[in-house]
Amino acid sequence: MRNARFDVCPTSGALGAEILGIDLSQPLSPAETEELRQALYEHGVIFFRDQVLTPEQHIAFAGSFAPINVNRFFKAVADYPQIAEVRKEPAQTTNIGGGWHTDHSYDQVPALGSVLLAREVPPRGGDTMFASMSLAYDALSDGLKRTLEGLRAVHSSRHVFGAKSLYTKGVGDRIGNPEQATQDAVHPVVIRHPGSGRKTLYVNPGFTIHFEGWTAAESKPLLDYLYAHAMRPEFHTRFSWREGSIAFWDNRATWHFAINDYHGERRLMHRITLEGEPLN
Repeated sequence: MRNARFDVCPTSGALGAEILGIDLSQPLSPAETEELRQALYEHGVIFFRDQVLTPEQHIAFAGSFAPINVNRFFKAVADYPQIAEVRKEPAQTTNIGGGWHTDHSYDQVPALGSVLLAREVPPRGGDTMFASMSLAYDALSDGLKRTLEGLRAVHSSRHVFGAKSLYTKGVGDRIGNPEQATQDAVHPVVIRHPGSGRKTLYVNPGFTIHFEGWTAAESKPLLDYLYAHAMRPEFHTRFSWREGSIAFWDNRATWHFAINDYHGERRLMHRITLEGEPLN
């Protein structure tokens, strides 16, 4: 996959590709935007290195793919409400995103994806893991696939971002607006990805709480099995950050996990989330 400006080079993991030879501070042509979109759909997450972007350029790049979703829980970058701040200070022990999850699955229309830019990174640690939910689905037995086809699952933000959440107490002022954590949404357990057409497993440990029409206790054994299955390393890739690195992931096709192994160091990331479309 190649054009005059950049190359798309798959990573050594199960998903992901690095985009080489592109300067995201410059406007993209419609053809370049479409080629990057197709790379995202094919690989689940695309990575960029050594990008020197102003906030305006970060917003322009992200906004070339879809309208921007202004996150209602994350602290925003000063003067740029479109950009959420993902920060951990040296004295803090809880990071943001430190568990497998899919962003915004609690919304009625989940986000397309996120464009995360590294502003400050620790000298070591702070990698992000990504998992392919298409590969995880493909590896299930035919019998379990048939069972899942008829199921829908309830996703919620209440237990993560709500006033009673232990997580919000751990992250402090980096997360806010607990009164807005009232969203519950119902989505198919298996979706057909709106861009690639691939069948994809759409439940996650962060926000899925039970199957529709099932109790939480009834749901737990099957959800736990699906989570353990998707956590198998053959479905994963791991990204090591440098200042100026960008990861652009597809929330409909992946999980991600921010590894919290850099205590005593500062890490500052800027995240822009993109609006998606209803899932079927």
